[in-house]
Amino acid sequence: MKPLRILSLSTLYPHAMAPNFGVFVERQMQAVAARGDVDLVMVSPLGLPPFPLSLHSRYRHLRGLDLAEQRGGVSLLRPRFTVLPGTGGRFNARLEAAAVLPLARKLHAQQPFDLVDAQFFYPDGPAALTIAKALSLPCSIKARGADVHFWGSAPGTARQVRAAAIGASGLLAVSGGLADDLVALGADRGKITVHRTGLDRSVFRPLNRGECRAKLSLPADRPILACVGALIERKGQRFAIEALAQIPNAILVLAGAGPDDAKLRELAASLGLSDRVLLLGAVPHGDLPIVLSAADLFVLPTASEGLANAWVEALACGTPVVTTPIPGAQELLTEPAYGQMVARDPAAIAAAVKELLAAPPPREAVLAGAENFSWDANAAALVAHWRSLMAG
Repeated sequence: MKPLRILSLSTLYPHAMAPNFGVFVERQMQAVAARGDVDLVMVSPLGLPPFPLSLHSRYRHLRGLDLAEQRGGVSLLRPRFTVLPGTGGRFNARLEAAAVLPLARKLHAQQPFDLVDAQFFYPDGPAALTIAKALSLPCSIKARGADVHFWGSAPGTARQVRAAAIGASGLLAVSGGLADDLVALGADRGKITVHRTGLDRSVFRPLNRGECRAKLSLPADRPILACVGALIERKGQRFAIEALAQIPNAILVLAGAGPDDAKLRELAASLGLSDRVLLLGAVPHGDLPIVLSAADLFVLPTASEGLANAWVEALACGTPVVTTPIPGAQELLTEPAYGQMVARDPAAIAAAVKELLAAPPPREAVLAGAENFSWDANAAALVAHWRSLMAG
């Protein structure tokens, strides 16, 4: 079978300054590249504001990133495009397309592409669709969660997300619930494929709980709750902290960085919980199994997700999940052993945690919740999707 030549865009992709940023996209594309039947050109456009805003500390370190590099067997290109702070991102897709299209034309002339792919819905989806139309190629766009839920409802970008959902040749969604959200935007259900996340089983596996707690300086004899995710309002760490006040003796470990860090520390202090809330900051992705295996339960009171990688990774470490009853969670947590789904309410979260702590499910039963996830299966499904668009 002739190898596919794919141009894939993802502003969500790790780099030296943010090694955890979009790591799941990188793992997926590494698995695709390892197959040997795809000539993958991975483009991770880097948005920078115009001078002198580009000198701001938020952006300054990004200017030194290489324009091209090899990461884990994937050839990665990083063309720069201009972002305009304070505009709500409404121009990002247009500016990304303008920056990438000349490069895409040049590469296409040297060796034609078969398809243009976007691994994040905004700004990459509309940008990929513009490029695909210019090159007369099919276009695939993947929906992951917030890229549709936030950008698909924001005033300056909703129309662009809707147009991309309607105009793409094919769409991917990480859960059935997210596929329904795409239909609500106007997408044809017949061109949407549910594409589950992957899992690195060599990394995410049950580790010795006592040894993991010792590494984190956690007590061996107290309930440990873990929450992994960016410290932002949508993830709902504040509800977990408020629930902790109703769970005697328990310790909550937060792994992640973000703008809510100071606010969460202040909340813990105001509730007298500073000694029971441990904020680890950003944890390298490969070290997360230590956090997850140390915990009795994984707690994520999130407002919205597609299908959270962190849920799957927790189950793969044998740690039951307490989260909200959003569609992706309902599709994953199909057995009592996998955990519970409750409202974003401290009392409800505390009740679910207490119930699971009182009667913890066997680790083997929890592990079954992640048994169908792998990056090999994820890559095979992605390539099959691309080929179906070529055939169609």
